[in-house]
Amino acid sequence: MQRLKVGDLVQVISGKDRGKQGRVTKLLLDEGKAVVEGVNVVTRHQRPTPRNQEGGKVTKEAPIYACKLMPVDPTTGKPTRVHVRVGEDGKSQRVAKSGSVITQG
Repeated sequence: MQRLKVGDLVQVISGKDRGKQGRVTKLLLDEGKAVVEGVNVVTRHQRPTPRNQEGGKVTKEAPIYACKLMPVDPTTGKPTRVHVRVGEDGKSQRVAKSGSVITQG
């Protein structure tokens, strides 16, 4: 089971965006990266094309290494480590240090 899933609320623990929180929108498992809303925003200079008549500056979120992200504990609101536990129904659950189950979204 993965530490991060799409829809999780995460906090950046290192880098230029340290301390920012956002939701995971995309996971790039092969590269070990994730795209997070409002984090690692880059500006691309677009040349005018037949599709995009305007061109100009376009801002978008770039992928960030997953090791720089920590899930946020739903009870305390602070970043926390995660471990996997088998629940009563036999399915595995991600559990925060406080003991609360981390749910998606």
